[in-house]
Amino acid sequence: MPDLPTPKDAAEAALFSECWDAVLSYADLCTSGSTAANQLAREAFALGIREARAAEDGTRHGAGRRASRLPRIPLLLTAVRTTAAAWEAQGQGHKLDPDLRLWLNSGKAARYTGPPLRRPIALRGLRDMQEPDAALLWLAEVEALPPRAVARRQGLDPAAAMEELNQVRGLFRDRCHRNHLDTPMDAECRSYVRLLDAVTRSPVAETPEDLSRHLATCVECAEAAACLRLHGGGLPAALAQGVIGWGGLAYLERRRRAAEVRMGAGRPAPDPDGEWGDPAATKARTLRNGLLVAAVLVSALALAVSLMPFGESDDAAQGGTPTDSTPVAGPGSPAGPSAGPATSPSSTDTGTGTPSGSPKPSGRGTPSATTRTDPEPQGTSSSTARTAACEVAYDLVNQWPDGFQATVTVTTAEALDSWRVGWSFRDGQRVDQMWDAAVAQDGSRVTASAADYNKDVPADGSLSFGFLASWQNKNTAPYAFSLNGEACTLS
Repeated sequence: MPDLPTPKDAAEAALFSECWDAVLSYADLCTSGSTAANQLAREAFALGIREARAAEDGTRHGAGRRASRLPRIPLLLTAVRTTAAAWEAQGQGHKLDPDLRLWLNSGKAARYTGPPLRRPIALRGLRDMQEPDAALLWLAEVEALPPRAVARRQGLDPAAAMEELNQVRGLFRDRCHRNHLDTPMDAECRSYVRLLDAVTRSPVAETPEDLSRHLATCVECAEAAACLRLHGGGLPAALAQGVIGWGGLAYLERRRRAAEVRMGAGRPAPDPDGEWGDPAATKARTLRNGLLVAAVLVSALALAVSLMPFGESDDAAQGGTPTDSTPVAGPGSPAGPSAGPATSPSSTDTGTGTPSGSPKPSGRGTPSATTRTDPEPQGTSSSTARTAACEVAYDLVNQWPDGFQATVTVTTAEALDSWRVGWSFRDGQRVDQMWDAAVAQDGSRVTASAADYNKDVPADGSLSFGFLASWQNKNTAPYAFSLNGEACTLS
């Protein structure tokens, strides 16, 4: 393997450390194993640093307008793509991801190295910006760094960082609009240029049906729309796909997870200087958090009510035989509910063998006398109180006229040394690409299998993966989730 370049000074050494993490993350997506990922990352890192230093030296010694170039991290990521293409050409393609090999040998890859006016709008727009502005946009939108960290990296006043970012977003939009006008296009595309610019400027403007149909069939105009629409949260995906190419969305998801982990416990920490993002996204996040708090309070109230002592039953008040006051499935019973939080009736109504006339247990620890009028032997109906061993959260991240991006997070009560997550689509959706798992689809049924690096999941831990898929007419959420063949509840 080639040696990594030696930093020139302490500042460059710190930059190398942050860039290497990004390069290795993308190289891991592009390869079929950790050894190949490390080799690809080292070769690409060395190539990218040589190109960056050559460009910087040319700028210092040259005169006139600076050469168009990308900031450091996206430059290194494109070096990964270039090195992967060289591997494919040199007979080392077996080390690469099979889907990447197909992409490299298609016309999609040729767009990134072909005529400049045919390259993706986001790539051209980012290149045309001043490097500090382009770096600020990339760090905030794609690398998902918090405002304070970005301000420190770029030497900005933290109090003014948000205003600076909004100005940079506007500059990026202007560059992309200019590049879209310069792109060779047919008469139909040209007729929609002004309408596309107007629709994407307003967060409340509706896209006319004829323009929507055009965007569904024209790649260049769809890319331009994603870059021109600064509201709605689609800018990070437009940047990642337009600059990196293959695996851009998967890389974006990985960087967001890495940023959340760095901020602690997998959840972004509140930042005193505010968060990146538009006001609509912040409002939606606040509403979602409020609903979550309300749900927790209602659940706690229901649990408290279920644990309150009740009076005697009617039979006992009339002098009959007292009913058994022990729980149907106590803590020591192997068939009892798990030690997790109380579940709703919909999640406990999956047991087996409960007669239609037998009432279900009202919750963990509730005496059977409060719900049963015909006593049965201890444990006869305990299977109805068994909760699902897994819980699934399905999140529709983004959607466009013929495709969408989604993530799946599964929380398991038991430790796993391997896993398979299955679900079914209702409307004929087809999965095109998946990250952090291997995918297989048979009709409407999809199965995601663990990758080599994320097979082990601790008890009460979670696993997650994401995918891209296509849809037509309707895109209803999937159903019938399972983990290793066992049904899961949908949160």
